[in-house]
Amino acid sequence: MAATVMAAGCSAAFDPQGVADATKEEVTRVEPLSWWAGMKTPLQLMVYGEGIGSASVRAEGSGLKVKKINKAESPNYLFLDMEVGAPGSYWLVFSKDGREFKYPYEILKRENNPRESFTTADMIYLVFPDRFANGDPSNDNAGDTIQKVDREGNLERHGGDIQGIIDHLDYIKGLGATAIWATPVLLDDQDFESYHGYACCDYYHVDPRMGSNELYREFVDKSHEMGLKVIMDIVTNHCGTFHWWMKDLPFADWIHQFETYTQTNICFSTNQDPNASKYDLNVHESGWFVPMMPDMNLHNPFVLKYLQQWAIWWVEYAGLDGLRMDTFPYNEKEPISEWCKAVLAEYPWINIVGECWIESPAQLAYWQGGNPNKDGYDSHLPSIMDFPLCDAINAACCEAGDKPQWNQGMTRIYNALSHDFVYHDLSKMMIFFANHDHSRMGDNFDHNPAKMKIAMTLLATLRGIPQLYNGDEMLFSARPGEWNDGAKRIDFPGGWEGDPVNLFTAVGRAQAPELYASASEIHDYARALFRWRKGCKAVQEGKTLHFLSRKNVGPVNITDNSYSFFRYTDTDAVFVYVNNNLEPRTLDWNHYREFVSGPVTGTDVVSGEKVTLRDGLSIGPKEALIVEFKR
Repeated sequence: MAATVMAAGCSAAFDPQGVADATKEEVTRVEPLSWWAGMKTPLQLMVYGEGIGSASVRAEGSGLKVKKINKAESPNYLFLDMEVGAPGSYWLVFSKDGREFKYPYEILKRENNPRESFTTADMIYLVFPDRFANGDPSNDNAGDTIQKVDREGNLERHGGDIQGIIDHLDYIKGLGATAIWATPVLLDDQDFESYHGYACCDYYHVDPRMGSNELYREFVDKSHEMGLKVIMDIVTNHCGTFHWWMKDLPFADWIHQFETYTQTNICFSTNQDPNASKYDLNVHESGWFVPMMPDMNLHNPFVLKYLQQWAIWWVEYAGLDGLRMDTFPYNEKEPISEWCKAVLAEYPWINIVGECWIESPAQLAYWQGGNPNKDGYDSHLPSIMDFPLCDAINAACCEAGDKPQWNQGMTRIYNALSHDFVYHDLSKMMIFFANHDHSRMGDNFDHNPAKMKIAMTLLATLRGIPQLYNGDEMLFSARPGEWNDGAKRIDFPGGWEGDPVNLFTAVGRAQAPELYASASEIHDYARALFRWRKGCKAVQEGKTLHFLSRKNVGPVNITDNSYSFFRYTDTDAVFVYVNNNLEPRTLDWNHYREFVSGPVTGTDVVSGEKVTLRDGLSIGPKEALIVEFKR
């Protein structure tokens, strides 16, 4: 694959003034942009420049040494294995065609600040930056980027940016969130649909329409000052067709290439199916996600190393608290396991959650690190996104109207949690009822605030790490007209100067027009739940005991649409009763005698009032009761 030569040694005395600076053509890029002393991860620099592959290289300074020079298939790349010593400013000195030229490189002092990653104690607020808030209109069309701002277009950029998130950190914290997951903010310079950030064109630079690397670090710092953790959304499976290296790949197999365009079959089961053909597996892991997203080849060791270092660089540079990995099972499973191991070796404390959009609990469990898989595979991925539970919450609230059949309605939640035995670590599962890839809940729930309150109740009290997508706390709906992802990812009213509605403020929510008539009601309900949750160990760390309600209440096979459960520790308990029926339900407290005998008095976590759990207590139609009490 790559030709390897031994590096030249350092000269005894080096005068930087005597060697010319590299021109932009001679050394166009060196990545990672910098590194740190004391890192466990070995440093491999990717150098790109015209004809640089024929150059010899040495490092000047006692704290940096070139150990190996690895040549690529393209004559315009070198991959340099480095030995890193003390922090300092160093020079990479290249010799080519009788000329020497130098390029600066920094080895920084590592801060080594211990951090806690996201856990079940957190509520993660998902922000879609381009549609959240425009904090700096001056960067709307920054640089020589292709797509410009057009708020009228569903698939165009709308101008939201990192400053917009910073400006509304108080809103996020006030809602009860303790962590922020922002969808990608790195350069996405596609000529179409670049607003979402998932077709990366430069792994080491924030999109100038979003801000800058320095502003991103400021965002993390200010979030930390407010007690908010920051999770970066990263993509290893694919880049964008407008990525700078697509015009000159280091190796032909840097990405997966076919004679004709081949799209992934999205058949995750090929990874564990003993009957699957190699052909199907290859199409799954090598096929492109969409035509604008080339599929990275993680079997190429230089690609894998590049992507490992990239994630580590951002964690160190920005002071990140966690990572969310897009399209995890689309990656080749052995290399992505090595990717996870490398990141965890550098940061044993960090949590990484992978998007594994799989409906089957058994197949989903396969992807969580430490799972006892029959084939011996270990992904080393700490956390997984609980898509089966997501589907169950949506189905429970939406399907079958108000007359659910035997396995419908709230029984869906019971059935979803009945599969908990297949998961390796329930505390490392992100739970949610929607994210940026789903329809808006206002549309799914028919603009019914009662349905949203039930979903919010489940999100706040079930096991796992809850994640809430921006705007769902006010029942956002998609733009009318064209039905695509861009229409669903609507602007947050009040995030742009001149917006007639400002839902970031209590006054704005109270005065909102009919489309957002329930915004204040649902927002305040969610805020009460998630602020309470921050101090509730029974929900954060406790076990679950749930009770099925399947008795017939009408014609044959029409069942009661309610669900009840306890979350508990040795000393504390929370009782949750969800009445998803159109009529009130009366509590039969004797039904729960295996957990508690006799009535108990606790606190209604929404109203703050004292409640005695006893026979005859009435729960209203389409309502939930959440009571916290001491055991």
